[in-house]
Amino acid sequence: MPPRKKRHAKTGKSKKKPLLWTLAIILLLIIGGAIYYFTSIYTELGSMSNTENSPFKNAETVDVDTPEPPKWEGTEPVNILLMGVDARGVKKGEIPRSDTMLVASLDPVKKKISVFSILRDTYVPIPDHGEKRINSAIIYGPNTAMQTVSDLLGIPIQYYVYTDFQGFIKLVDAVGGVDYEVEKDMVYKTIADGPEYDIDLKKGYQHLDGNKALQYVRFRHDATSDFTRTERQRAFLKVVADKLIKTTSIIKLPNILSQVTPYIETNLTVNDMWKLATVGYDSTMGGSEQIPPMDLLKEETTSDGSQVIGIRSEKKLKEFVQDTLNGPEPTPTPSSSPETTSNSNTSGTQ
Repeated sequence: MPPRKKRHAKTGKSKKKPLLWTLAIILLLIIGGAIYYFTSIYTELGSMSNTENSPFKNAETVDVDTPEPPKWEGTEPVNILLMGVDARGVKKGEIPRSDTMLVASLDPVKKKISVFSILRDTYVPIPDHGEKRINSAIIYGPNTAMQTVSDLLGIPIQYYVYTDFQGFIKLVDAVGGVDYEVEKDMVYKTIADGPEYDIDLKKGYQHLDGNKALQYVRFRHDATSDFTRTERQRAFLKVVADKLIKTTSIIKLPNILSQVTPYIETNLTVNDMWKLATVGYDSTMGGSEQIPPMDLLKEETTSDGSQVIGIRSEKKLKEFVQDTLNGPEPTPTPSSSPETTSNSNTSGTQ
């Protein structure tokens, strides 16, 4: 076994191909065997962009006066907003706020992928709706959410992917769960949510199925709250990606897709997915950063007394994003084993 490569967990940077929430896992799956199972995979992918059961279909406030996102021609950088939502307690016809927001930026020329995880309490202007937490942008529609994030980062957002807790659980279960080092005891219980959403994990190396994996990536009830949670999510999702790449056989792809697609909505067409899969196959990981970064972050209190996250300089934030995107091109390195990855990814995430 080759020696482990040291990972700098505080920066979140890695030269491995990333997992960028649920759709990105699926894109990685497509790479290996789509040509052999084209018909079944094409059908499953097409169902992701089916708007018949869209949560945005009947919402009156969706994307009012918000333009369609820019088109991606396939040769310039493409940016995808990935949103994981918590739909608990949401009434029929309501759109839940996003619990997790990531932006995946793929550059087909530099063959580089960059990831930005956005703190959900970041206080920003939402087009036509005033200043609010950025995680509420999605309740006004996916185009509004994409425009809000585009304005924040200073880059065009062409696509979105929207999924809920069940999509994540189904995905992890579909690949047989993962073996992972839980870095500390994680306990959180609330009567309001019900016992099915309790978090109760013990420190140590263990097998995580879909439900336990969700507990791990949801946990934020410690001194550093959402800051370390976003690091924890990126680290865990990369381990899942490694397992998918190394252990998933071609014959299993249609079955895995059939289990997760009912929980995913996106404006990506099947042709877009194929183009993204091609770009992803040839690319390596560039940067993985928190937005806003710590030196540009400030705590604020709104007029109603709510605690939110402000930005010290919008100009410097956009410069930070460009510096990340335009940094040195990554040098491909051999991937380590899933077991090695899981152990190295957990260091420094306290």
